[in-house]
Amino acid sequence: MECDKHYEQDRKKEMMAIHDAMDVLSGKWKIYIISSICHYNKRRFSDILNDVVGISNKMLSKELKELETNKLVERTVLDTHPVTVQYRLTKHGKTLQTIIDNLTAWGLNHRKEIIRRD
Repeated sequence: MECDKHYEQDRKKEMMAIHDAMDVLSGKWKIYIISSICHYNKRRFSDILNDVVGISNKMLSKELKELETNKLVERTVLDTHPVTVQYRLTKHGKTLQTIIDNLTAWGLNHRKEIIRRD
């Protein structure tokens, strides 16, 4: 009985952890934005906008602010004319690299699996 109780508590913690992760990474665009940034040291706003097909300026700005709030992305304004804004992953944000790599590999394999005619 005691073992079942600990297992149940551990499962609740795991589910809460997944909930927290999905809360931070949810939505249509965040994974794409993180992927765009993580393969470079720094990315300009316009570069991310070009990478993430279909996203609007307003939505990209909103999503980047949320990623900043969650300490995944750091924003730097450069003193250029016109002003240049660069984004980079924080140390915490870089911990998502493995997830991005695994998601990419899974997506490539999934596409092969679905396209394959049995």
